[in-house]
Amino acid sequence: MPLLGDEYASSDDDTSPPSIEANPKSASSIVAAPDVSLDDPMRLQMMLAKPTDTSLTYNVRYEDLSRPAQGPQNPFKTTEGNALKRKNVLTGNAEEAVISDATFTNQHRTFQSRGYAQEPNASGKFVGDLAVAARYGGRDVIQVKSDRERRKRQKKGDPSIVEGQGRYLGPWAKYKEDVQYEDDEALAEEELASDEEYIEEAIVPANLGGMTKAGTDYQEDLSNKETTEFNGSSEYDYQGRTYMHAPRDIDIDLHKEEGVEKSYIPKKHIHTWKHGTKPINAIRFFPKTAHLLLSASADAKIKIFDVYHEKELLRTYSGHTKSVSDIDFSPDGTNFLSASFDRQMKIWDTETGQCAHRFKTGAIPHVLKFNPSVPHEFLAGMSDKKIVQFDTRSGEMTQEYDHHLGPINTLTFCDENRRFISTSDDKSLRAWELNIPVPIKFIAEPYMYPLTAASPHPSGKSVCFQSGDNQIVVYASTDRFRQNRKKCFRGHNTSGYAIDVSVSPDGSFVASGDSAGLVCFWDWKTSKMFEKFRAGEGAITCVQWNRQTTSRVATAGLEGTIKYWD
Repeated sequence: MPLLGDEYASSDDDTSPPSIEANPKSASSIVAAPDVSLDDPMRLQMMLAKPTDTSLTYNVRYEDLSRPAQGPQNPFKTTEGNALKRKNVLTGNAEEAVISDATFTNQHRTFQSRGYAQEPNASGKFVGDLAVAARYGGRDVIQVKSDRERRKRQKKGDPSIVEGQGRYLGPWAKYKEDVQYEDDEALAEEELASDEEYIEEAIVPANLGGMTKAGTDYQEDLSNKETTEFNGSSEYDYQGRTYMHAPRDIDIDLHKEEGVEKSYIPKKHIHTWKHGTKPINAIRFFPKTAHLLLSASADAKIKIFDVYHEKELLRTYSGHTKSVSDIDFSPDGTNFLSASFDRQMKIWDTETGQCAHRFKTGAIPHVLKFNPSVPHEFLAGMSDKKIVQFDTRSGEMTQEYDHHLGPINTLTFCDENRRFISTSDDKSLRAWELNIPVPIKFIAEPYMYPLTAASPHPSGKSVCFQSGDNQIVVYASTDRFRQNRKKCFRGHNTSGYAIDVSVSPDGSFVASGDSAGLVCFWDWKTSKMFEKFRAGEGAITCVQWNRQTTSRVATAGLEGTIKYWD
């Protein structure tokens, strides 16, 4: 066994030791296995120590301490020191490199389009297709410029020239190479052209004049032009009084206090006013005396009717260009407000039909309310989730309430007109102090639906709201503003419509329309439906009690007619 070296000898004592040659042959330089110690395994086991041990129980010899590491090389061991690399990815260790988002995006796009990218850790080196990188000089997609130049187009020309040289081409101007191609093609086919074609080409095109300004004139704006027409039989009576004067020759005292007489349910239909063919959005009786009835329709017109004498159409107010959404009389009735989907709010003179003021915020007004205590102020609920307050004397906005999250549906004054309640499509109810743009009460429950119409109770302690879940709910209008869960009026269908609700003058009955053409009446104390009857074929969206009578109610809806019941 010459390869084992001189250290090993035969175990036979009789054999003589081998002779040592003067010049022994050198062993082979090829090592088939790593250097492994052949010492006693028990001694090696005693040398092993746990990583947590702080002392050795075995006195290690010097040659064991200085012995080189045995076994295969650790691939995760760094060249500097004995620390091991930590695996931060599944396959090993990935080195971090600081690179901006723009540079990374640029190199990523370059690799996707060209097939190569610059290596972040080594400047000047590339990964990917090195042949393509050499061809482009290692430039990225931003540095590589297109060899194709931008094509040039013909001039747009003069708009006043219709035919001939320099005529208007505009966006139809062709590229110059396309024009050159067409000219070359025309020259190539010139020999095949007929005489008629030569004659047509010889015609000199007429140089027409430019277009006049009338050809591009816009449609006339009619939103600021108001007209009125008196439709009654006589504008003045024998004493020179207009229809604004409340009649005294009837068996009803129109100047008495409202609600002093007991109210009853109407039994029969006594009159019909024809407004038009479009749906009626709102009807309002004249304040205090109720001898006039104002109606607003989707045909953008407002009309006023007589209630007691001839029951005729008295005047038509025209000035809106789209459907009128709401109307409201001033406290004394001399003026009224109108809101329309043309984004205009206008104040009209009830007697003459003249437009006194115009207001506009840019949004669509949904509901309007005059302040009963301050006649020169009014509130408007807008489609942009805001409630705005205007002064009619200056025409300026004086306050803005913008806490709602949806279009405003109703506005109701309460607590001697020092506060008001607002509801919105955001399924919430908010109470406000007038002139303070922070709500004092906010009610939004998970079971609530949008409240689309409102009517205060004559007692001043409650407000009835038409809810979107086919019921009428009642909220207190005092300090607490809580819902009165004992009073809930059901039995009608209002889903999909903003159907009006009205309370009788003495507060004993609640009336509401229905989507099936019915009018429903409930008893206020018991919350039970008292009676319902058919008032039309389409949905009844407007219901108003006459505050000076005991049992007269006006209804209107999608048919465009107003029916009077007693």
